[in-house]
Amino acid sequence: MSSARDITAAVRPPRAAYLDFPLGHTSGRAHDAELNRRILKDTVAAFESLAEPGSIVDLPYRWSDSDDWKEAVFAPADTSAPTGAGSTNAAAKSSYADDRVPRRDTPQYQCEADEARAAESHEGRSCRVCEGIDF
Repeated sequence: MSSARDITAAVRPPRAAYLDFPLGHTSGRAHDAELNRRILKDTVAAFESLAEPGSIVDLPYRWSDSDDWKEAVFAPADTSAPTGAGSTNAAAKSSYADDRVPRRDTPQYQCEADEARAAESHEGRSCRVCEGIDF
């Protein structure tokens, strides 16, 4: 699944589903379970039918009725620029808000029990997935 079509096309994965949504929202809007399910079902269906290596299916969903959100994503707000009437600060005019969770250097878990199980499963060792992460 990808929200960066040009990068995905350059990498040429065996198959891919592209969604023209902001990065970090590849399976849809947060807390929209119905949309998330539809996107995931359509992605799996595409993966089952795509036969040509490097094929990309464009999923038909839209983030909003207009593409104004792209202006905010590709031109971050300049907090020193005016935002009132006549302003050219495109990001300030957009209603898009970046609601992604910030990246962290340490693993994140659903609950303390998951964290304890992860630490126990590694018993002080690292694996290829977790290499470089301190438990």
